[in-house]
Amino acid sequence: MSHEAALSAYTKSDFTHGRRTYPVYRRGSGPAVIVMHEMPGLHPLVVRFADRVAEAGMTVFCPSLFGKPGKPVSRGYVMATAVGVLCIRREFHVWRGDRSSPVTDWLKALARQAHAECGGKGVGAVGMCFTGGFALAMMTDPSVVAPVLSQPSLPINRKGAAQIGVSPQELSCVKGRMEAEDLSVIGLRFKSDELVPDARFATYRREFGDRFEAIELEDEDAAPAIIPPHSVLTLHLKDDGPTKAAEGRVIQFFRERTGAA
Repeated sequence: MSHEAALSAYTKSDFTHGRRTYPVYRRGSGPAVIVMHEMPGLHPLVVRFADRVAEAGMTVFCPSLFGKPGKPVSRGYVMATAVGVLCIRREFHVWRGDRSSPVTDWLKALARQAHAECGGKGVGAVGMCFTGGFALAMMTDPSVVAPVLSQPSLPINRKGAAQIGVSPQELSCVKGRMEAEDLSVIGLRFKSDELVPDARFATYRREFGDRFEAIELEDEDAAPAIIPPHSVLTLHLKDDGPTKAAEGRVIQFFRERTGAA
């Protein structure tokens, strides 16, 4: 069975903006939600989350930004993909958090296209791990109304622990939209996760106040996996308890903000 069997219920197309082209997998109907995968790629548990968003009455768009679509997670796969992305890929700002990654321009263009095709009040967007902070940068585009930051891990350096991957100008735009349009953002993490330091969530709280909804979980809330507690909506999601409640809150947030029936 091919890796893409996990995506058999999805239609695949290529989306191009500027000089960048990535495959995008789509499923469902209703307002759009962009699901950005974590390291090492668009693996089956990311697809499982996207399935649930589609089942809740929305159209999911799953871009494949790195890795092999549908391939299950393994330690070797994670390491190989991480080395390739960290050392080669220039569309991601891995080590510095004073600006957004270049790939977010492509993601904003995808959001505009998705909104034009699917309607609703706007587009939801969730990033995970490596892509965790991208949904916030995407909010500088008027189409994005429901950003979710799941275990936002960039930048990866101790000096950048408090940085959130947007420039001062982008941050000002996001804050202005939040006030003018009564918008908010959700952030999720496990409290012990060293890739998502306390200082980063402190920055969100300082900058966004009550418009930042933090969902912070304990290690015992996590399902067993090959890595320590990190992936709230995928690897470490349990069928019940706090992580399942977190998943439900995210899907509810998308439905409320996008206007899903």
